[in-house]
Amino acid sequence: MQYEGVLRKMQTEFGSPIQYYMVFDNDFLNVNQILDKQLSIAFIKYQCLNCGKDKPIYRQGFCQSCFFETPAAGDWIMRPELSTAHLGKEDRDLEYEKRAQLQPHIVYLANSSNVKVGVTRKAQVPTRWIDQGAHEAIEIVEVPNRYLAGITEVALKDHVGDKTNWRKMLTNKVDDENLVEWRAKLKEFIPAEALEYFIENNTETNLDFPVLQYPEKVKSLNLIKTPHYSGVLKGIKGQYFIFEDNTVFNVRGSEGYYVGLTIS
Repeated sequence: MQYEGVLRKMQTEFGSPIQYYMVFDNDFLNVNQILDKQLSIAFIKYQCLNCGKDKPIYRQGFCQSCFFETPAAGDWIMRPELSTAHLGKEDRDLEYEKRAQLQPHIVYLANSSNVKVGVTRKAQVPTRWIDQGAHEAIEIVEVPNRYLAGITEVALKDHVGDKTNWRKMLTNKVDDENLVEWRAKLKEFIPAEALEYFIENNTETNLDFPVLQYPEKVKSLNLIKTPHYSGVLKGIKGQYFIFEDNTVFNVRGSEGYYVGLTIS
């Protein structure tokens, strides 16, 4: 089987285990079905996710000029507290920013390698947790816009982590935590503007990833340094492929790379 196209974040379907799909312009692949098979990946060219040109990818799947121009890469994406659409103030494209920012957002706790706080649109639950490789997660507040979620995250970051140790996540050297207790402990630090949106009685969500074998230690595959790679696929966690030889490949981190895939 052969596939060719530009890499984008894998689409997912919540289940036990989670189902993963690579979607190309004219085809798609259910990645779960190729576990334990030989997968070859070949870098062919760049294809910016915004302009479509063969220009080196700068960040988030965009070439450098698009990264600094497209509203899909505004600073408020990574730093929700910088959102201004609720004030009617434009960053790069006010209509785009209103659609993205003025909708329900969740502040959550997720445990991928350790307990961390994060923000996502309500429509992205549980997708966001899957993408982070979290084996358990819980919502803390549901607010009406991205700004309120952002200031809540900033306040809670003083008391809980906000980063995932991706190596620990991929080797599965993780502990279970009581996220209900964590949420109760953090309630007092939620800003006054967001406190009325605190979620009191929900339980944590558990996630089951399709992994046959976790690596002892991880070697990261960079397609620019190694444009051809082949290995037996042993698992998918977060947005990573896990191979039998301890190589891991970050699909989302390689967005905008046009590749050929061969399955044997």
